[in-house]
Amino acid sequence: AALLEKLYGLGLVSCRRSLAACESLSAAAFCRRRLPCLLVKLRMAQNLRHAVTFVEQGHVRVGPEVVTDPALLVPRAVEDFITWVDGSRLRQKVLDYNQERDDFDLAA
Repeated sequence: AALLEKLYGLGLVSCRRSLAACESLSAAAFCRRRLPCLLVKLRMAQNLRHAVTFVEQGHVRVGPEVVTDPALLVPRAVEDFITWVDGSRLRQKVLDYNQERDDFDLAA
């Protein structure tokens, strides 16, 4: 039960019911939980190469922490907290494109 709970929390298995899901677990499941793969899945990057570049340059944060390691495994609990860094030029471009940029941001 503890193993299933841990794997479910990491997002590697989709259900907590059966140990049969553990034996079909592959290395690709771990790779899909890396931060750049999730950036592509969330459509924050066009492809994996751009996503790795964004992470290495410090444009992405997970929760309150800026992440510069593209090998970070993102658990299911913090997947919703992946966002751009506040001072990032990419964030400003996205806000400009969506016409959501605040006037206070223009002064800063």
